[in-house]
Amino acid sequence: MQRTYIYIDGFNLYYRGLKNTPYKWLDLKTLCQKILDKTHKIESIKYFTAIVSGKLDPQKPIKQQTYIRAIEKYIPEISVYYGHFLSNPVWAMLSKPTKKQRFVKIIKTEEKGSDVNLAVHLLNDAWLDKYDCAVIISNDSDLAESMNLVKQQHKKIGLILPPRCHPSKELIKLADFVKGIRKNALSSLLPNPIPGTNIHKPKTW
Repeated sequence: MQRTYIYIDGFNLYYRGLKNTPYKWLDLKTLCQKILDKTHKIESIKYFTAIVSGKLDPQKPIKQQTYIRAIEKYIPEISVYYGHFLSNPVWAMLSKPTKKQRFVKIIKTEEKGSDVNLAVHLLNDAWLDKYDCAVIISNDSDLAESMNLVKQQHKKIGLILPPRCHPSKELIKLADFVKGIRKNALSSLLPNPIPGTNIHKPKTW
């Protein structure tokens, strides 16, 4: 059996695989068990995210935090790590500029920290010899160098790609195996409510 740690880029998975689908109440452990073969013993699942803003929709952070509480209660192997959002005014070019106006000032919001946090945990856990195989659910090419360093520690790396993405060639080159997320795996949903709690799936999910 391979000691396996799972590293999940929460936003990459959400926007590439879950948004506008009925699968947002996803059981992350069962998802991974359906995709990986029986040689993997999942010892830890690390989920990297940031709390979304409720400025335009006050329900968005409530629904997100409900889901996080659900996976923390239901999946004993899971731990959640937070980045943050930064909003700054920037100038952007109009798609159809006119003689009078070529640029417009917008508020640009960026999620910061999740990719760095994931890379640091991936490396630190390798150096501490916590796993034989690391499985990354992301398509973020910024993770390539951390994967390269993990390979130098003679660790195995698996890559699980969200369904709606153009696979990163940099990541694929460094992975020992690559798998996609199929619909039968996405249908692995958490119970509703979570047993022993009053945590229910949000109605609009």
